[in-house]
Amino acid sequence: MLLRPDDPHHAPSVASKRLPLRKAAVLFIAAVCLCLCGLLYLQLEQSRSHDLRQAQIASSNLTRAMAQQAEDTFMKADLVLTSLVDWIQIDGFGPPQRPRLQKTFARRVQALNQLHGIFLFDQKGQWVVTSFDNMPRGSGVADREYFKFHQQNVSTVAHIGPAIRSRENGEWIIPVSRRVNDKNGQFQGVLMAGIKMSYFDQFFKSFSIDDNGSMFLGLTDGTLLARRPFIESKIGTSLARSEVFEKFLPRAPSGSAMSTSLVDGVVRLFGYRQLEAYPLVVSAASSKDTILAGWYETAFHSCLIVALVMLGVGVFGWVFIRQVRVGERVEADLRKAQEALELIATHDSLTGLGNRRLFERALDIEFGRGARQQSALSLIMIDIDFFKRYNDTYGHVVGDHCLAQVARSVKNCCHRKADLAVRYGGEEFAVLLPDTDIHGAMTIAEHIRRSVMDKNIKHSGSPTGYVTVSLGCYSFVPTGHDSMEVFIQRADAALYQAKHSGRNRSAVLSMEGGVEVLARSDR
Repeated sequence: MLLRPDDPHHAPSVASKRLPLRKAAVLFIAAVCLCLCGLLYLQLEQSRSHDLRQAQIASSNLTRAMAQQAEDTFMKADLVLTSLVDWIQIDGFGPPQRPRLQKTFARRVQALNQLHGIFLFDQKGQWVVTSFDNMPRGSGVADREYFKFHQQNVSTVAHIGPAIRSRENGEWIIPVSRRVNDKNGQFQGVLMAGIKMSYFDQFFKSFSIDDNGSMFLGLTDGTLLARRPFIESKIGTSLARSEVFEKFLPRAPSGSAMSTSLVDGVVRLFGYRQLEAYPLVVSAASSKDTILAGWYETAFHSCLIVALVMLGVGVFGWVFIRQVRVGERVEADLRKAQEALELIATHDSLTGLGNRRLFERALDIEFGRGARQQSALSLIMIDIDFFKRYNDTYGHVVGDHCLAQVARSVKNCCHRKADLAVRYGGEEFAVLLPDTDIHGAMTIAEHIRRSVMDKNIKHSGSPTGYVTVSLGCYSFVPTGHDSMEVFIQRADAALYQAKHSGRNRSAVLSMEGGVEVLARSDR
């Protein structure tokens, strides 16, 4: 024992004070890397959101322009049909009126670039008058969707039907038609103006979109009328199950949304708008990959830079942690060396007990403690009987072995951590007993004496034939002004009296009324 753990003078070791530097370094490096990743994520997310917002604005502006152009295109055709229907319903379309109607139709088609032609059909769907010089041949148009619509509906508003191929020349057209009634309101036929799909194709091409972008014109029921890029097999197909028609249009007549195209499966940002005057929807879309192409490049470079920085931080941290580990090992070795030196300086190498230096240090501490707590402090001085004869008889090597055995007996009898057993010098030992009165000291002394005897160490130079010890005990309550020398002298006086009284016994020196009283205990 060096110092008692509860000693106020006991200082905590450096290891208990030192911060866990390696753990702190690892946490710091991890925090730096997390901060870098967090900042990178925020920067990239903000940049991505900005690019998408700009694309949404561009898409909204584009669909607004498309909607205006589409509405103007169909409105002009509708106005032509309205004026012609009013004329036909008043004058009729008999043989006398047909040459004039044909010329009027032709002039109107020439005036509007978007028109493929104007056609008048009777109530059976047969051609009556067209804007072309030659009358088409065939079974008529009774099977067309727009003709069936007017035949079954009394409404006189313009009807826009699905895109069809003209039976005049095979060109794709979008039919805009009106019902023709007689003076009594009965169905007399249909007047139809065909809008060239190529007109919308040229219109779509006037806008700059990416190679994977798309533009389309469709009916509100989802029927595709025109599209860029033009895919003939997709004309007339239904987009009703797409997110634009199924999810977004029911909520708002215009807007933008990221969605996967039903036509080609490409993810695009769709801007859409429903026309107010006609049951039509226009949409312009840019592919997500194209919108974020610049962002992807920036993200790659940013991630590469952050990765290199993190690698540098990691390498620096690894080197730093290695240095810390080396420092810790050096510190641990120094601490072990210091403990070894402390042990050497305060303990006897032969017996393993404390030496006089440790004894004097402990005495100083326990004097102060006893004075503060008003508790008894006892000292037992021990001496091996006839030890010079033992050395002379058996030699110093055996004598050292005898000292070690006696020391083990002394140490084994000190059961408390606070008790201190030391080799005081030569064959003399001392046991310091804090918080112990004279009766407790005497009990421990007798226990030590009997323990040594029980080892049965042969000693031909002793009257008993075995190694024995003499013990002197002294106890008092420190006052704070006591002398350590006097304390040791009184215990030593008790030891002297034990030896003078025949050895192999314990003696107690106490102070009663200022008079020394000697007590001894024989075997």
